[in-house]
Amino acid sequence: MLHIGCHLSIAGGFLAMGKLASSIGADTFQCFLRNPRGASAKAPNREDISALNAYLKQNRFAPFIAHAPYTMNACSSSGRVRELAYEMFAGDLAVMEQLPGNYYNFHPGSHLGQGTKTAEILIADLLNRCLTPEQSTIVLLETMSGKGTEVGRSFEELARILERLELPDKAGVCIDTCHLSDAGYDVRHNLDGILREFDRVIGLSRLMAVHVNDSLNPPGSRKDRHARIGEGAIGLPALVNVLTHPALRGLPFILETPNDTAGHKQEIALLRQKSALSGKEDIP
Repeated sequence: MLHIGCHLSIAGGFLAMGKLASSIGADTFQCFLRNPRGASAKAPNREDISALNAYLKQNRFAPFIAHAPYTMNACSSSGRVRELAYEMFAGDLAVMEQLPGNYYNFHPGSHLGQGTKTAEILIADLLNRCLTPEQSTIVLLETMSGKGTEVGRSFEELARILERLELPDKAGVCIDTCHLSDAGYDVRHNLDGILREFDRVIGLSRLMAVHVNDSLNPPGSRKDRHARIGEGAIGLPALVNVLTHPALRGLPFILETPNDTAGHKQEIALLRQKSALSGKEDIP
C-alpha cells in the first residue's frame, strides 16, 4: 500500500490537519510543531491531540512526521544555540509522546567550521540527552544536500552519529530525494545502487520515511532547491520508482514540493495513478 502525504500547517489544529490530509487523498502528513524559522511554540490542546489520535487510527493512517524547526542546530559552535536546540527537541518530543508511534524528523545541523567529526559527536550527545527507553517516538535524521557546512550529506556521516547512540532503536533515517540528488547520489539512474549502499552503510531497517521532492538543480550541485514533481532534474519516472521500490514498501512518503494544498492534491493523485500503472504497487 502506498502511504503518501504532504507538509501541512498546524495553524488550524491537530485534528484539522488529519481531516485536511484525508480530503486531498493523503494517509500521512508532516507538520511543524513550532515556528519553523524561530523557536516559539503554542501550548498544545490535549483534547485536540486526543481527537487526532482517534482520527488517525480510525482512518488507518501511516505514521506522520513532525519536523524540527530549521533554526535547530545541534552541532553549532555556540553552546547557547546547542542548548536552545536541546530545549526545542525535548519540548517537541514531549508533545509527540501524546501522539504515540509517530516520527520526529530533524536536520542534523551545520558544523560552522568545527568539522564533521566534532559535529557528529555534538549531534549524538544531544540525542543521548533527549532519547529515553520508554518513548514511542522514533527520531529521524534527514539526509542533506551538503550546502555550506551541513552535516548529513553522506550515509557515512549519518551512520557515525547513529553508532554513538545509547538507544539506537529510538532513531532512524529519513531520506530526501532532492537532497540525495543534490549531494551527488544519482536518484534518476541508480536507485538500486543507492539503496544497496544505504543498506551496507546504515541498514535498510533504519530507513523509516522518505521526502519525495524533485530538484531544481543537477546531481551534485549541493544547492537544496526543491521542485514540483516532474519539473526538475530527477523527473517523474524516477520518483515513481522511489515510491514503488520493494525496499521502500510501506514507508510514509511526504511531499515537500513548492505547492499549495491544491497543488499537493494533484501531485498525490498523479503519484498514486503512476504508481498503480507501474504494476509494482497496489493502490487502494
